[in-house]
Amino acid sequence: MVRFRYMKTRSIQLDNKLCLWLLMILGMLACSSGDTSRVKNIYLTHPGFNAEGSDSLAIDWADNVFLALGGKEAWNNTRYFKWNFFGTRRHIWDKETNNIIIESLRDSVHFRMNIDQMEGTVNYKGKELNQSDSLDKYLQKGKEMWINDSYWLFMPYKLKDPGVTLHYAGLDTTTAGTQAVVIELTFDGVGVTPDNKYRIYIDQQSHLVLQWDYFTHNDDDKPRFSSPWEEYRRHGDILLSGSRGGNRQITEIAVGDSLSHYFEIQ
Repeated sequence: MVRFRYMKTRSIQLDNKLCLWLLMILGMLACSSGDTSRVKNIYLTHPGFNAEGSDSLAIDWADNVFLALGGKEAWNNTRYFKWNFFGTRRHIWDKETNNIIIESLRDSVHFRMNIDQMEGTVNYKGKELNQSDSLDKYLQKGKEMWINDSYWLFMPYKLKDPGVTLHYAGLDTTTAGTQAVVIELTFDGVGVTPDNKYRIYIDQQSHLVLQWDYFTHNDDDKPRFSSPWEEYRRHGDILLSGSRGGNRQITEIAVGDSLSHYFEIQ
């Protein structure tokens, strides 16, 4: 009887060890699966991003932001975008081709162009521009509008763009009183205003951008202005923020293939 009880106890002990061993294996597999997902969805570094000159911790936080917004796969699979910039301009963008449509609402100017090839048409108050010098001037104006207006919406997706250098600036408090991780962005010969600098405030829990500070020159001590990044909404598989505080509202945000009809030949 004693022998039977001893062997039963031993069997239970072995079963417990086996269960612990199986749980450890399952845990390692789960961790491995999580790491694989992170690698699969990690921020795609664009050629020309200054990785060597950037802080590794700042790069890690940029990747955290990108993952919180939806990750690489979700971003790559989202091709068409539409938004209204502060009630002044309506944009439609084909991310795959860089074809854009801009409707300037205040002066009735309509742009249909490709921002890489700098080709397209401009309709100025009901009349299409035909003279090459006027057309080139307005195509350049349209591109600069798009660069500015798109950055106000897509900046968190562009933290590792060509020409960008990232620096970790520690912890700081937003104007709303939230302690956040801060990274600084500087630029090398890219964009319309390459001397700018931005300080990006990142929530430590959600990893979403909470605020940015804009500096006209990268050696300025005080920002020209600060704006919150609020009202994140899911559009398709990605998150976008539509509010920059006060009357700075980005509205009519839409994404998806249903927007493709805007680019059909008319």
